[in-house]
Amino acid sequence: MNGHGPQQGFFCHETAIIDQPCKIGKETKIWHFSHIMAGAEIGEHCNIGQNVLIGSGVKIGNHVKIQNNVSVYEGVILEDHVFCGPSMVFTNVINPRSHISRKHEFKTTLVKEGATIGANATIVCGHTIGKYAFVGAGAVVTRDVPDYALVMGNPAKVVGWVCECGNRIVFHEGDSNGICKKCRKVYSKRNGGVTLANQPSKPPAEQKVRVIP
Repeated sequence: MNGHGPQQGFFCHETAIIDQPCKIGKETKIWHFSHIMAGAEIGEHCNIGQNVLIGSGVKIGNHVKIQNNVSVYEGVILEDHVFCGPSMVFTNVINPRSHISRKHEFKTTLVKEGATIGANATIVCGHTIGKYAFVGAGAVVTRDVPDYALVMGNPAKVVGWVCECGNRIVFHEGDSNGICKKCRKVYSKRNGGVTLANQPSKPPAEQKVRVIP
């Protein structure tokens, strides 16, 4: 199937190919020359760029953005609000050979909610990208990435921590709490990782008492 999909509630460019059966959520947009294979599941309000392959059995959450020239192979799971930069690479086999079928050896790659994968980064299969983690452009991920971690290089290493809004979290030496200078959210370092600290609750609104003379 190709063309517009108003009856299904999503948009599909006329050059895109959608194999059936598959599931595509409302308000999702699929652009030029992309291919959605049978068995794929794509959530609502997603944006699938040009020349993107979504493999059979792939599960994609809501509000996910996949930029141009990305192949999301079988075994990959993208949770809500994930961003995949242009030409980044997923894999699903550790030791591929053209003359050996290893479909039974596909390894799962999980990209958790809110994570960002930069342009031209490579994610070696079998690993988890943590919540709101940020994989820098061109990085090669060969191990799990913690929540909120900023990783760069080949192999990718943790070089800092990022807020849910995408800006750096500032930790001062000797202080286990850090703050995002952009949105002011507070984070805590614990056991080598970072978590969102309990935000101070807003004081209750003052009650106006009517005085009866």
